[in-house]
Amino acid sequence: MLRVSHYATDVTSMPNSLHISLTRREREIMDAVFALGNRASAEQIRARLTNPPGDSAVRMMLTRLEKKGCLKHQYDGPRYIYSASVSPGAAKRTALKRLAQTFFGGSLPQMITELVAEESWTEAELDAMQDEINRARKESAHAKTRKKQS
Repeated sequence: MLRVSHYATDVTSMPNSLHISLTRREREIMDAVFALGNRASAEQIRARLTNPPGDSAVRMMLTRLEKKGCLKHQYDGPRYIYSASVSPGAAKRTALKRLAQTFFGGSLPQMITELVAEESWTEAELDAMQDEINRARKESAHAKTRKKQS
């Protein structure tokens, strides 16, 4: 039977920028949790870390991340299963914004342009990107129309 621990934190209380107050190792742990499908044991998390510390050190860091409101755990028999207190989608947006801030002065369009220029793409991939651009244009046009009508 699964039970949510007392450390479970409401997503609304998560820091807006998940990684700002985290150490490099804490960020690595959070990345491992997401890479493992946002549901992982301490052993699974430890196995994904570079130069992993001992079991007790990993468990101590997991507890610290729970206290910071970044992780929560559930009981799954004799072990804890950890997941992030923020949705993978919110974490993805935070990571992309951090990447844009770090390397592109906060400009998402500049980051996207650089990513497109640096890779070679198949026709299907380019078509998918064009479809997304067209959807965004259409959505933007609808938003402008609604704003004018207000």
